[in-house]
Amino acid sequence: MTFFVCFLAALAGLLFGLDIGVIAGALPFITDEFQINSHTQEWVVSSMMFGAAVGAVGSGWLSFKLGRKKSLMIGAILFVAGSLFSAAAPNVEVLIVSRVLLGLAVGVASYTAPLYLSEIAPEKIRGSMISMYQLMITIGILGAYLSDTAFSYSGAWRWMLGVIIIPAILLLIGVFFLPDSPRWFAAKRRFNDAERVLLRLRDTSAEAKHELEEIRESLKIKQSGWALFKENSNFRRAVFLGVLLQVMQQFTGMNVIMYYAPKIFELAGYSNTTEQMWGTVIVGLTNVLATFIAIGLVDRWGRKPTLTLGFLVMAAGMGVLGTMMHMGIHSTTGQYAAVAMLLMFIVGFAMSAGPLIWGAVF
Repeated sequence: MTFFVCFLAALAGLLFGLDIGVIAGALPFITDEFQINSHTQEWVVSSMMFGAAVGAVGSGWLSFKLGRKKSLMIGAILFVAGSLFSAAAPNVEVLIVSRVLLGLAVGVASYTAPLYLSEIAPEKIRGSMISMYQLMITIGILGAYLSDTAFSYSGAWRWMLGVIIIPAILLLIGVFFLPDSPRWFAAKRRFNDAERVLLRLRDTSAEAKHELEEIRESLKIKQSGWALFKENSNFRRAVFLGVLLQVMQQFTGMNVIMYYAPKIFELAGYSNTTEQMWGTVIVGLTNVLATFIAIGLVDRWGRKPTLTLGFLVMAAGMGVLGTMMHMGIHSTTGQYAAVAMLLMFIVGFAMSAGPLIWGAVF
């Protein structure tokens, strides 16, 4: 039951990944149809991130007031609406607005889904379950790249954007069958409901009762609020490092690769559109496979060693790739080496900053 619940919640990650990936392949065809300049192209891409920022800011209040389940439901509705409007957009203005809607959905899901997973999963597999959210993101990105490649031969960008509606509807239906978070029930002093959910999710009643007691004790500490933040230096340090890791995840530059992968392959010397699209698929596949490294290591090595190794791999890959592009790539061997360094960077991200940051503050 626990794995089913976690998988369904992680489906929000799949939608996030699809939103990231589809625009990379669709953008050239959108540009041709609407005759937009580079400035408007940037609006089409970045409008989703703007919506995600707004959605993330409001999702904390939303998940506390309405609960994790209803927040996920709102996110699913936004995913359905955004994907419909994107696929049917008669002009670029409507497309940008629909991308903002998708961004709002991503913002809500990116906050609520990892939080929900951390509160539903048993402690011994919590790291792996939260990593599954990132795995679903990478699968979504790969699925989007494959869809983009399939539809690129006909230039059907509306179908590229429209595929998102299928998992969005599945998530919307599935959310109705999810239990709400036992921790949220306990925070609302609905302890009987919290125990009922834990009895469904844990192997024994003793385990459920023990976890409920731990939740009650942790909520007593949490009520200290700003007083705890001011008085406890370890607490301040943990919060600071959690926020810093989130910032560093964004500064790795991974989003640039995901949104503009075909263009990066063009800069690396691959002028053929088909080569660029299939190169993008290889990027997505590497991202998926490398995420399994994190899932396998995090509960054995711990987050810190895995993060350290991943950032070192990223630094090496991006450092060499940046140097090669600065000097110029003039041979087939250089093209292969550039792709290898790009994939090395992606492996480093997917085994560390990608999946592990989501659970850093929970």
